Amino acid sequence: MNFAIILSGGTGSRLKGIDIPKQYYKVCGRMVLSYCMKTLEESEVIDAYMIVAAHEWQKVILQEIKEISKTDSAFGIKWKGFAASGENRQMSIINGLYAFKKYAGEQDIILIQDAARPCTSSALIQRCIGAAAEPGADGAMPVLKMKDTVYFSADGRKIDSLLERDKILAGQAPEAFVYNAYLRANEALTKEELLRINGSSEPAVKAGLSIALVEGEEENFKITTAEDLRRFEGVVYGRKR
Repeated sequence: MNFAIILSGGTGSRLKGIDIPKQYYKVCGRMVLSYCMKTLEESEVIDAYMIVAAHEWQKVILQEIKEISKTDSAFGIKWKGFAASGENRQMSIINGLYAFKKYAGEQDIILIQDAARPCTSSALIQRCIGAAAEPGADGAMPVLKMKDTVYFSADGRKIDSLLERDKILAGQAPEAFVYNAYLRANEALTKEELLRINGSSEPAVKAGLSIALVEGEEENFKITTAEDLRRFEGVVYGRKR
């Protein structure tokens, strides 16, 4: 089976002019988070998902589910509940992994998605799940090739070297992993190490797991800035026309 964790635990990040975490900002009457949920609900390869969120936001999310399900009876059907957010992104992931222990088998696939990536396509999810399930693979992540010339600067003030653009890749979410292998990779790290993790695949790479690369999508952007939010609003309102 294939499961998913939506990371919605961030509470400190604020965009200019918005006094709530970006994943709870409403676009066309719905939270950014709900667009991620909808994609997982409609995915043919995802059997169930959980949301990792801070306790103070869980009631808000639950109300959102109730409101949307009034007009969309299928919304929330695959949702299995909440896991508590952790001290950082990776600790939140671990909480989600433990929450799935009663559902997931050792060789099942777990997908890690960001609530702030509401434009992730069903096709991308399917590619990640498919690649992670291939024989010899322990996981998969989507990547984009660099289009611009890439330089290295040690001090941020002058160029030290030119990097090989063909070997530099930009990672995206969602990332997919074989459940037990990924859980063990995280459990092998100390809390101090986990708090220094920046990307979901880092524990897997440290553990020597085989992570396949799949083609990412330019449209699969993460809402980080106010400009990103305006871009997403443009996507949603464009669909409504």
